[in-house]
Amino acid sequence: MGGTPNKRDLEAGIQKDFSRSMSYGDYLRLDVLLSAQQPLSDPPQHDELLFIVQHQTSELWLKLMVHELRSARALLRTDDLSPALKRMARIKHIQHTLTDQWSVLATLTPSEYAEIRPFLATSSGFQSAQYREVEFLLGNKNADMVDVFSHDEAARTRLAELLHEPSLYDEFLAHLSRQGYAVPQRLLERDWTQPHTTDPELVDLFAAVYAAPAEHWGVYETCEELVDIEDAFQQWRFRHLQVVQRVIGHKVGTGGSSGVDFLRRALSLTFFPELYEVRTRIGQ
Repeated sequence: MGGTPNKRDLEAGIQKDFSRSMSYGDYLRLDVLLSAQQPLSDPPQHDELLFIVQHQTSELWLKLMVHELRSARALLRTDDLSPALKRMARIKHIQHTLTDQWSVLATLTPSEYAEIRPFLATSSGFQSAQYREVEFLLGNKNADMVDVFSHDEAARTRLAELLHEPSLYDEFLAHLSRQGYAVPQRLLERDWTQPHTTDPELVDLFAAVYAAPAEHWGVYETCEELVDIEDAFQQWRFRHLQVVQRVIGHKVGTGGSSGVDFLRRALSLTFFPELYEVRTRIGQ
């Protein structure tokens, strides 16, 4: 018996000549993108490409997350809640992808990492300007972080601007106020350069929302979307901590931080404290 041909012929209408038209590679600038991986190890180390690709793809996802966060914040500012929620839903999927990515880097053993670590010099993920933009947009403001980017004027300018602007949560509170909710005025006129701290009156406001979800559905849904974002961010932080501990143990980080201990302290940081505090009230 004759076997089934293991071949799929090209359909007649498939484009094959790109001498005068744009190809997939042209649109995505793959010549630029795929030439950006330049290992420095000498002699070449097999696992350096993994390390570079892991962090470059993370930066691409962070770029998209900053884009979506800025848009969600702007939409809240104009009280366009539905599209803002759509942006937040996309942000969660980006976060899950970033967290899953750590599993690839976790295949790097301590011995393999030791071969490429000298070539990283003082570079560190701590110096990711886009990661700091995400933190500032979510409300984890820290003026000291701006100075880390004194060598990069564009990045420093973006962070300095975000430092002095309301965060996503600040814009949500302003939106609530415009909708008639009793948001304390001090939260609407505060110093945006400082991180938000728990406000008991705001906990009361959210307790009322959670006590009657059907009456406050848009606000209720937004609260849960924000909790999802923070939860996903904490999962990313924890997975990062696990992978670092697995690969380098308790060594000092390449950027000078204490490494694992520094990352562990970040787990105590919160963006939306009232949305967690209110959970203690529900059902009481």
